[in-house]
Amino acid sequence: MARLTIYPDNHGDSTAVSNLFIDEYMGDANDAQLKVYLYLLRMMNAHQATSVSDIADKFNHTEKDVLRALKYWEKQCLLSLDYDGAKNLVGIHIHDLGQESQKGRKSQTPSSFVPVPSMAAAQIPAPGPAAARQGAADSADSSQRFPEETAAGPQEPSPFEKPSYSADQLKEFKNRQETTQLLFVVESYIGKPLTPSEIKTILYFTDMLHFSDDLIDYLIQYCVDRGKKDFKYIERVAVNWAEAGITTPKQAQKSASRYDKNIYTIMNGLGKSNSPTAKEMEFITRWLKDYGFPMDVIIEACERTVLATDKHRFEYAESILSSWKRQNVHHKSDIQGIDDMYQQRRKNTASSAPRQSGNRFNQFTQNNYDFAALEQELVSN
Repeated sequence: MARLTIYPDNHGDSTAVSNLFIDEYMGDANDAQLKVYLYLLRMMNAHQATSVSDIADKFNHTEKDVLRALKYWEKQCLLSLDYDGAKNLVGIHIHDLGQESQKGRKSQTPSSFVPVPSMAAAQIPAPGPAAARQGAADSADSSQRFPEETAAGPQEPSPFEKPSYSADQLKEFKNRQETTQLLFVVESYIGKPLTPSEIKTILYFTDMLHFSDDLIDYLIQYCVDRGKKDFKYIERVAVNWAEAGITTPKQAQKSASRYDKNIYTIMNGLGKSNSPTAKEMEFITRWLKDYGFPMDVIIEACERTVLATDKHRFEYAESILSSWKRQNVHHKSDIQGIDDMYQQRRKNTASSAPRQSGNRFNQFTQNNYDFAALEQELVSN
């Protein structure tokens, strides 16, 4: 019987992972690091662009988690990171492990992948071969430009390392008078009773992160509003806040508003570059949460507001959106019907209004007398 040759199909929906990665790198990486690296391979092979914020949203991580993972793989020499003059991440070069003869040696022919900065509005496509060569050259001296980003070595232990609490410590925490109300508030947001592990996380927030009850309340509300009830995600956000020195809900709100795409887009749509005030956040929250408008409807109202007034723009936009809410607007396409009805009413009002005569005294009430009846009345008298 003749020998059979087996030809593999080169499927476009598959991503190849180096055996060297599986044998020598995968065992030491944590969950976030593995997800980030494999997703980068996936996007690179598909010639698609992404961003740090997109990766964070996809895997239920924070942006800092993604950046930590990227730096980890850079220290393992699996990729190189490019930064601009302001130390913002602008490029990633993924090295070809097939070119390596031993662990830790960089490939000389990196494949290129460029993410979008987290606050950018547009996607940047992956560069061509010429840009890849230039990027590789830029990456070669990145350790000289930003040594703190590329230096290898063991990571310093975090001052916010979560301890293993004993059953007695957990019991003592639950028996505190102030804890009862805090746990009740958290359970109300989460929508279920807390497990012992989740209560230990709340204890961690107060014991190690030194969060006040008000800050924990805001933390849980912030995460739940974004559809994140997973305590692993909530804990990562809390650690990021602690590392940023956030100690009050006001500081947390100000920090979050800088990275919330919707808030940034609305503020920009109203011609404002500052972080929103507490009153402005009330308007934004109402439009997004209470009214439930999609972003394109809100931006349409913002555009009309900017064209109409330079002052009190949030109040003006609120009048537009509250009117649309009463008229059951759910999509941007619904607005055109409302505009058409408004224009038709104006036409009908204009056509039904009585035309004024050329009499310059027409501002006075015009009387219609029956002169024949008046004459008959005079003759009879």
